[in-house]
Amino acid sequence: MTSLTPAPPIRGVVFDFHHTLAHAGDPEVWLHEAWGNLGRDGDPAATLGGDYSPAVDFLDQLWEEARVVDPENERDRDPEKHREVFDRVIAAVPGLDLELADALYQIMHRQWDVYDDVLPVLTALRDKGVRVAMLSNVGFDLTPTLERTGVGALIDGAVMSYAVGVVKPDPGIFERALQILDLPASDVLMVGDAWRDDGGAAALGVRTLILPRTDDPSHGLELVVRLV
Repeated sequence: MTSLTPAPPIRGVVFDFHHTLAHAGDPEVWLHEAWGNLGRDGDPAATLGGDYSPAVDFLDQLWEEARVVDPENERDRDPEKHREVFDRVIAAVPGLDLELADALYQIMHRQWDVYDDVLPVLTALRDKGVRVAMLSNVGFDLTPTLERTGVGALIDGAVMSYAVGVVKPDPGIFERALQILDLPASDVLMVGDAWRDDGGAAALGVRTLILPRTDDPSHGLELVVRLV
């Protein structure tokens, strides 16, 4: 009878950022803050009328809509392209004019905050001696957001697609994360929310855990601690 060889222990974890470590915040808060920053009179809900609820719903699904416009994620290779795609998507929404789109874009990163279980899980992994990297398809620098949320102090490094010119699911971007961890693929776990993007890690032999987007306060990341 053939005996099974145990899998190598997980000594490193790579986390996606958006909808894995961080949620996008409340789209109503985002819209109200942008409106106020422009010094516009009145309340956006009252001013936009019947366009208000569809606009809020659209902002909640903004990057899912962007995938339709930009299916190859070109926006996440270049900051200018990222802004161009954002403007193209917003332009299709009644009530969201270009001035308001600019105000929304300027404060977008401030809306992102981590799930309740993120910092406890990252701390537990560090206590176990597990190395951690963040890997994101993103068109601009997330460093200020990582620092603001406390994630930056608890990871060993970050890979951002705009900085390396490669986007998930290309295996090359996962190789960058493995270099940060200084570990073989067999000893690493990839954790993300999107099988089309984060599943690319499996091509290198990285074990991969997909936790789909949730609107709950926590994202179920305590499972990662149990796996290591």
